[in-house]
Amino acid sequence: MEQEKNITPAPKENKMGTMPVPRLLVSMSLPMVISMLVQALYNVVDSIFVSQINENALTAVSLAFPIQNLMIAVASGTGVGVNALLSRSLGEKNYDQANRAANNSVLLTLCSYAVFALVGIFGSRLFFVSQTPDVQIQEYGFQYMSIVCIFSFGLFMQINMERLLQSTGLTFFTMITQGTGAIINIIFDPILIFGYFGFPKMGVAGAAAATVLGQIVAMLLAIYFNFKKNTEIRLSLKRMRFYGPTVKMIYIVGVPSILMMSIGSVMTFGMNKILLIFSSTAAAVFGVYFKLQSFFFMPVFGMNNGIVPIIAFNYGARNKKRIMDTMRLGCIAAFVVMVLGMIAFNTIPEVLLGFFNASEDMMAIGCKALRIISLSYLLAGFCIVISSVFQALGNGVYSLITSVCRQLVVLLPSAWILAKTAGLDAVWWSFPIAELASIAMTLILFRKIYAQKIQPLS
Repeated sequence: MEQEKNITPAPKENKMGTMPVPRLLVSMSLPMVISMLVQALYNVVDSIFVSQINENALTAVSLAFPIQNLMIAVASGTGVGVNALLSRSLGEKNYDQANRAANNSVLLTLCSYAVFALVGIFGSRLFFVSQTPDVQIQEYGFQYMSIVCIFSFGLFMQINMERLLQSTGLTFFTMITQGTGAIINIIFDPILIFGYFGFPKMGVAGAAAATVLGQIVAMLLAIYFNFKKNTEIRLSLKRMRFYGPTVKMIYIVGVPSILMMSIGSVMTFGMNKILLIFSSTAAAVFGVYFKLQSFFFMPVFGMNNGIVPIIAFNYGARNKKRIMDTMRLGCIAAFVVMVLGMIAFNTIPEVLLGFFNASEDMMAIGCKALRIISLSYLLAGFCIVISSVFQALGNGVYSLITSVCRQLVVLLPSAWILAKTAGLDAVWWSFPIAELASIAMTLILFRKIYAQKIQPLS
């Protein structure tokens, strides 16, 4: 231990404890917001190109979304735990614990990848057979899912390395990694799907190949930036040993976050099953909605990635004012973004759906869906930001409770009841109903954590 202390110099004062909060939040969040907007763009472009094959191809990619979301949930949830522990350790000037958190996170990331590689090899076809009897959708889905799972090491390591950069305030480099990966994906999507410039025409498999290629490039860049630019932590093979107390602290916050984000996969899978009662077009509409909504949710999530280390650092430094200022600014910014999303979905739904080669039936279903679901956006921004506050303060289980309440306790049962009693158009109202339940639960839990952890600080 003494040797490790000797080789780990104390870094200079961290900007998360000194820079004015408005400027700090912008500097921490803006690169992430930009990079996530680029990610949202490539998610949409990916589906736009796939929709040019046929509607079944678009449906297959939409049905694969729960598995992709589950991979992101495991990687990002673990990253949230690492982010909170590492930032808090730096705020407490506990540099040995910060380094252990960083090195253990790499080992946890490799273990997570191994699990999903096995899922891709042995579970891809079964997953699609369980959802639809359409043989063409099954085949498209098998091609897509097996590739994105087997080669997901790029996704897992990219997210891990980016979280280490975020934890020490180097969010500009995460903008570069995510932006570069997204641009690679966008460039190679049409090339590999349609076989341009001498490449083979791969169809749906080409969309998957372009996705993993972008992730691998982003991973390599993120690794480079951590070794060359991140001076507050030390990554080395000698230090990459599982350390029980550190793993436990990572997962105290990380597991609730993983479960919270995984619930989105369960909700999406369940909603697809409900919508497939009506038609595969309805499921395709839901998939298109998820791509479009990312333009508004991704920036808020990007801002959250900046909020978590700021609040965690200042909680470690016992600075109540900076915690509250960060939270207020985050809520205001999130509300503005979500209102813009609601306006777009209510005024130009035909234009948005037209990008996806929407049939007349898909256009009729989709316009109603976008307008109704977007009403929930008025409340969603506040809930998302407060969820990040829970995570930063080490109470990730509160985020889990609100997510379970919204998506499993209220949304899915409401959607099923409305599907059985009032038809397809009524199903979309389950989203505003669920958001009302979510904000009620969020307010109750925030009052509790404020009294326990924030109010005593001075």
